[in-house]
Amino acid sequence: MKITHLYIDQEALEFPATSAICASLAISPQVISDSKQVYDPIIQSESPVDAGKTSLWLTRNRGKFVRPCPGTEYYTCCDYTILHIGTFCTMDCSYCILQSYFHPPVLQYFVNHADMDHALDDVFARCQVMRIGTGEFTDSLIWESLYPYAATLIKKFAGQCGAVLELKTKTVDINHLLGVGHNRKTILSWSLNTETMIKANERRTSTLNARLNAAAKCVAAGYPVAFHFDPMVIYPGCEDDYRDVISRLFAAVSPDQIVWISLGTFRFMPALKPVIEKRFDQSTIVYGEFIRGMDGKMRYFKPLRIRFYRAIIAHIRRIAPNVTAYFCMEDDEVWHRSFGFTPAEKGGLPRMLDESAIRHCGLTPNK
Repeated sequence: MKITHLYIDQEALEFPATSAICASLAISPQVISDSKQVYDPIIQSESPVDAGKTSLWLTRNRGKFVRPCPGTEYYTCCDYTILHIGTFCTMDCSYCILQSYFHPPVLQYFVNHADMDHALDDVFARCQVMRIGTGEFTDSLIWESLYPYAATLIKKFAGQCGAVLELKTKTVDINHLLGVGHNRKTILSWSLNTETMIKANERRTSTLNARLNAAAKCVAAGYPVAFHFDPMVIYPGCEDDYRDVISRLFAAVSPDQIVWISLGTFRFMPALKPVIEKRFDQSTIVYGEFIRGMDGKMRYFKPLRIRFYRAIIAHIRRIAPNVTAYFCMEDDEVWHRSFGFTPAEKGGLPRMLDESAIRHCGLTPNK
């Protein structure tokens, strides 16, 4: 992290995480009592997104730490549960929705970890299958250089029976996690893309080889792993490029250690287009054949998506016929014409993923 401005809420001063992070940063913090003291300098900067990536705000999570993922009624949702540890990201991907999702964007880290513990205790007491992840509003591991808290979460999840934690990242900061007692209740997962996409549209992220090597290390340490191809971008030669990534993935990691693989093509709210055009003036990803979907997002024409998905799924099935693969936010027609079935035929997408988590992670929930 390259932090140039550190803000601390007055009421967050006494938390252990605040003291530890201040000690790791050679920056004089500004203690604040009003969020405008954080937001105004970012809004007034030449590039609010860039300013937000170097401004860190230590505060309390005043809402729920454990919350359902905000899906949509129009497309099949997986019923994921978010563990809300913070917001925004220091990496810089052209397609990232967080550039326009937060107003303004700022690195926000929640330091009231005792409240998070209590929220998780309530979840664990129910001992029912839950898939919980920290990577919805931020990258799960970017905070480790400032405050290595992932190991604490891994140990906490290791001591219960029904929930699994997914740590999703584009980084490779995992060596300090290899010796942690995880009891296979934590899934380390990576977002993957083609070399073309990573070089042009994923600034300050780890290379593809580095991500695959990190995943292989985690498997050797006994962790289950997962992978997310989202967003997949359609461009000339993309099918061959994505097939190459999939081949390299299965060469690095045995399919029987993979809990799931998600697939999703590039989609974006219209408001994101001018942000990408301004900040990534060499990127062409917003100039594909798009149409507004039922959720208001711009999506590739359905026939293009289906043709692309069929080619990629066929390649996955040739190498790993039994791996659990699924779509993030597609409708039944796309499922049926791409996979050959709809989630309802398998008991629903949440059940598909729950059953895979039970098999790979040894969950023993109450009946």
